[in-house]
This record gives sequence, C-alpha cells and structure tokens, in this order.
Amino acid sequence: MELTLLFFLLCLFGVSSGSGYFTSMFTLGDSYIDTGNFVIMATPVIPVWVDKPPYGMTFFGRPTGRPSDGRLIIDFIGVNFAVGGATAIDVDFFERNNLVQFKLLNNSLGVQLGWFEELRPSLCNTTPTEGCGCFGRSLFIVGEFGVNDYNFIWLAGKNESEVRSYVPKVIKRIISVVERLISDGAAYVVVPGNPPNGCSPTLLTLLASPNATDYDAIGCLRGVNRVAARHNALLRAALGGVRARHPGATVVFADFYKPIRRILENPGDFGVAGGEVLKACCGTGGAYNWNGSAVCGMPGVAACENPAAYVSWDGVHYTEAVYQYIAKGWLHGPYADPPILNAIQH
Repeated sequence: MELTLLFFLLCLFGVSSGSGYFTSMFTLGDSYIDTGNFVIMATPVIPVWVDKPPYGMTFFGRPTGRPSDGRLIIDFIGVNFAVGGATAIDVDFFERNNLVQFKLLNNSLGVQLGWFEELRPSLCNTTPTEGCGCFGRSLFIVGEFGVNDYNFIWLAGKNESEVRSYVPKVIKRIISVVERLISDGAAYVVVPGNPPNGCSPTLLTLLASPNATDYDAIGCLRGVNRVAARHNALLRAALGGVRARHPGATVVFADFYKPIRRILENPGDFGVAGGEVLKACCGTGGAYNWNGSAVCGMPGVAACENPAAYVSWDGVHYTEAVYQYIAKGWLHGPYADPPILNAIQH
C-alpha cells in the first residue's frame, strides 16, 4: 500500500514559492502539513472525519483530506509525504510502553524516510555518491515532529517532568533523519519546531486544571508550552551542530511557536475575535468549543461562519489564515532562520 500511496503523491515538480530555483520538494511530517495521506492510510482501519464537510470549506469548497478549512502551510510552498498522527519516535515504542490504548498507524518519521528511500532510485537514477547532483535543487521539509509524541505521553497521565524527559529522544530522532537526508544529497533542509500546543482547544479540554497558576495570561497551559519551548530550544541548538558538520548544506529552523503566539497575544491585529482566541471554529460545546464525542466532520457538528476570525480550526489544527501567515514568515522571515528564500544559493 505504501508504494501506491507514494506514487500518488509524487507531483513534486514546480515548487509554488515562485523562487524559480527549487525543482522539487519532499516533505515528511504530521497532520499540520498532511494534504490527504492520512485519509488514504486510515480509511480502511479507523473512522475518518477530515474527508467530510465542513473541512475544505474556505478554499476548495469541499473536503480534500486536509485537516483545515482550506490550505495548509505546505500548500503555500509545495507538496509532501506527511501523514496525520505521525510521530518522531517509532510507533511500537508507544504501544509497548502502554502510552496509548489504541492501535497507531505505522507512519512515523522513520517509516516516512523509508518510503522516500525506497522510491529514491525511481526519483533519481544515480549512485549514492552522486546524490547531490539529483537533490541539490530540491527542498526538504522535515516536520513538524514531536507534537504527537508529547500529546500521547501527556494523555497517558504523565506529568511535565516525565514528558520533558522524552524531548532529547525526539530531537535525536529528528536530527538522525536530517543527517540521513543530507548524506543522500539533500542541500536544503527545513526543520520546523513545535507550536504552542498548550493553547490548543483539545489539550485545554483534556488536561483542564483547577489550578489557575497552570495557565498563562492568555489562558494556555504553561506546562505543555514549556515542553514545546524546550523542544524548540534543543532542536535549534542541534541544528547548529548539523550545520557545523555539513557546511555544504543549508539547514533552516522554521519557527512554529512564535507566529501563533503573536496571533494569540494580538488577535485584533489579525482579525481574530478576542473572545474566541482559544476556541475551535468547528466543534461543539465546552469552554473551547471542542468535544471528543462530537468532533468536526461528524454529523451535526457545525463550523463558524468566518474561519479566518479563528486561530484553531477543529481544536487540533489551525485555520488556513493562520497557516498562510506562518508560510509567509518561513519563506520571507521573520519566522525562519534563515528565511527559506533568503537561503537559496544562486
């Protein structure tokens, strides 16, 4: 099934950044950049709702498998291998340690890398030592990874210290894949960090605390966001090491945290209603308009009239307006180090 899936995905040529430089794009990731792969993999085995209205209502006018009201970050840049629910750590780790009570799709970062490497000969008919000639003008995006790993651990009832202890393991896995891609000839690699997941309606509902000090001034969960910030700090530092070991490659850290915090802290500047800043556009019930028993896409669950006035689309994922803002920040700055288009070596 994986090969069928991958050949379906490989519409890689002509990256939409308009730079005229990149000839192809390869993306590994999770549902923040999944343009429909989860639907292909999951439909035969588990219930799927992202392929039903009102998903896709803003741009496409119909569901496309994208977990948003419209386009994702990747749609403003290119196309990808990403699959919703993907983890950095291999899925058997979570099942073996009883961190999840359900069967996970086998779509982790390592699996996605394996898909890429399995198809590599058909994509580029070169020997490994000639890889730079094939992928020297390809843009690789690795991530975001880590959110699902940490969410599974939070929802297994672990405390902040326990969740935080997994961060080095996640970072190590991400870096190993980045370096493997560079050894395969990748010359441009973008690695996004984690968003402030303590502000997501889903975790705000599932990890609700009676202690006011667990929340920041916006109303986000401090502990969850501290783990995300720790992840980002370690990832950024580790990427510095990658640059030092591979001076011929351009490695970009893409900030997923700051742009969302900026919107949440200044909602009026982005047309977001202050009272709705932590609520999902599509959902039902509760303080954050999210209910695990009636999620977006299920019968009777409606979307807000104007998704662009919200940060969260369905309690987990963001609206097209937010993704577009982030994509611009990654391409042109200030939310990438260095900005993707500035990194191009003519």
